Amino acid sequence: MKYTLGKNERLKSRKLIEKLYEQGNSVKAFPLRMMYVQTEHTSDFPVQMGVSVAKRNFKRAVDRNRIKRLMRESYRLQKEIVYDNVDKPYVFMISYLGREEWKYEDLFPKMEKLLHLFVEQTKSKDLKE
Repeated sequence: MKYTLGKNERLKSRKLIEKLYEQGNSVKAFPLRMMYVQTEHTSDFPVQMGVSVAKRNFKRAVDRNRIKRLMRESYRLQKEIVYDNVDKPYVFMISYLGREEWKYEDLFPKMEKLLHLFVEQTKSKDLKE
């Protein structure tokens, strides 16, 4: 598996984002929250993802962009956790909930925990259906 996060893996569609926030489920591992929904998308990848940081908590765009960059990087290096365990196409958005900026070393294990929680929750839903 390539450790890239290309254009086709990123969530861009307004319709999908609206559907995500209307019908989606969530998983939390503070300071991260993942909203996800199982739906078809145009990409060949099993997952499309996006990241967001609240303007309310971080007024300066530089700070928001840095946090988003750290989140994308930690996801990029650990995305095989999701790719190896998901058989249906998913769309998800990872939001940063914290009020101060975390270091990359602290954010990395939280992203790992979040991805594992996502996999567990989707597996349990598949078993119920």
